[in-house]
Amino acid sequence: MPDNGTADVTRWEYFTAPVLSHVAQQILNNFGADGWELVQLVPGPEAAAADDGLPAAVNYVGFFKRPVRS
Repeated sequence: MPDNGTADVTRWEYFTAPVLSHVAQQILNNFGADGWELVQLVPGPEAAAADDGLPAAVNYVGFFKRPVRS
């Protein structure tokens, strides 16, 4: 079959979402079950520390992708 220059190329859709550190595994598993692949996980904006002197929880931003369904 001749190559006409129209190779099958995967098209992707992208999504960003907050990933809370105390439920990160559950969040990532839920996105994975929906077909999303984690591309990168980066620290999110710094939250202010609470008045009780404890450090603020570290939260992340997840960047996800999945193939576009035709």
